[in-house]
Amino acid sequence: MTHEQLQAFLRVAQEGRLSQAARRLGLSQSGLSRQLQSLEAELGTRLLVRTPGGAVLTDAGERFLPHAQRALDALAAGTSELERLSGTPRGPVSLGTLHTVGAYLLPDIIPAFARKYPEVRPRLSEDMAAALEEGVARGALDLAILSLPVRRADLVAQKLWEEVLMLAVPRGHRLTKSSRPVSLGDVVEETWVVIPSMSGTRALEAECEARGVTPKVAMETDNAEAMRRMVERGLGIALVPELMARDHASRGFDVVPLVKSGLKRQVALVHRGEGYLTSAARELKSFIVESVRAMPEPWGGGKRGGAPSGQRVR
Repeated sequence: MTHEQLQAFLRVAQEGRLSQAARRLGLSQSGLSRQLQSLEAELGTRLLVRTPGGAVLTDAGERFLPHAQRALDALAAGTSELERLSGTPRGPVSLGTLHTVGAYLLPDIIPAFARKYPEVRPRLSEDMAAALEEGVARGALDLAILSLPVRRADLVAQKLWEEVLMLAVPRGHRLTKSSRPVSLGDVVEETWVVIPSMSGTRALEAECEARGVTPKVAMETDNAEAMRRMVERGLGIALVPELMARDHASRGFDVVPLVKSGLKRQVALVHRGEGYLTSAARELKSFIVESVRAMPEPWGGGKRGGAPSGQRVR
């Protein structure tokens, strides 16, 4: 029984589909199937059954799943101990992140980390906050950068920064001619491009409901880059975090500030606890925290905001 076989089984159990699991692991579907078949042959029982709706665990698979997870956790802990002895962090680290953070922050951090720790291989995946939280809880991700709140009490979160939301509008939009910040109530009848689960979208929906207005949504997406590009092409306006708006002058959209409305997002670094982190994951976590602190406000500016490392979110 190999680490690769256990990892293949856990990934399929988590994703529910062989195609998605194979893509996450960087394998072909046939290669993933061979890993699963070898594991089942060694155990002498079927662990998974393919159905039109995806891969389903058998009773044996359900019983084996927690043991497989504990085995991989034990291997990770053992690897971490050996890394401490060698003094050189190495190996893969799975980092999940929000789309905006992956596109607008990590390119300023990961290359510098790679130069300092050439034997560490970060694996980056982007998703929505709820999916990232579950990925950390299941052990599919070592670390995740996501927006608060974190709902699971068994995870550790360290707040990185807090930022306001702003209006992104097509270049030359009429709202750019306003001499003062606008309120959300002033723009509810505009045409919007939205990410459904974002806090800004929920605030927009609440404002529309309070005014008896149905929001005019031109497009929904789960990708911040797609949202930005649609704004640039004039499809509509969007609520975006300050991080995404900081280089708007070099992009094809303008930014309109909102009056003080409490529309903010808090971003945190989340993991399962120091005991679950390899030496490589701990170094990446520390590097991200220190890099953010070195940034100008509101991201850094020397602030030590939020819960200290090691504090569990309740």
